[in-house]
Amino acid sequence: MAKTLIVGSDHAGVELKKELADVARELGYEINDVGTHSTESTDYPDYAHQVASAVSRGEGLGLLVCGTGLGMSMSANRHPGVRAAVCGDVHSAAMARRHNDANVLCIGSRIVGTGLAGEILKVFLSSSFEGGRHERRVHKIDPPDES
Repeated sequence: MAKTLIVGSDHAGVELKKELADVARELGYEINDVGTHSTESTDYPDYAHQVASAVSRGEGLGLLVCGTGLGMSMSANRHPGVRAAVCGDVHSAAMARRHNDANVLCIGSRIVGTGLAGEILKVFLSSSFEGGRHERRVHKIDPPDES
């Protein structure tokens, strides 16, 4: 079964998103690009919600790119089961997957250069959740049922 990466960006991230999609393809990922496909001004939550909804349904991992990665992560993390991490370095990307079971990578195109962004994505996609003591902690991320 092909591995799927659902990708989305706003206008600030569209060029880097395209380059990162190529990196993921080289790693054997099928790409589902939900947009945007233009540098015309657009609203980042529209794309974050599309990617996060697909990840929440179990359709694959996610990649979101905007100017800083912050707005995308805030929007994506509103969805059940989504753990979106803003990563600006390789170590954070590895730990986000290994210890936090992150399933969406958010990158800031105005923060991280193309080469480093590619390395961050490669590490994110090649790392996997270690479970064990981390599993208990990840289950505590969702708020307790207050009913």
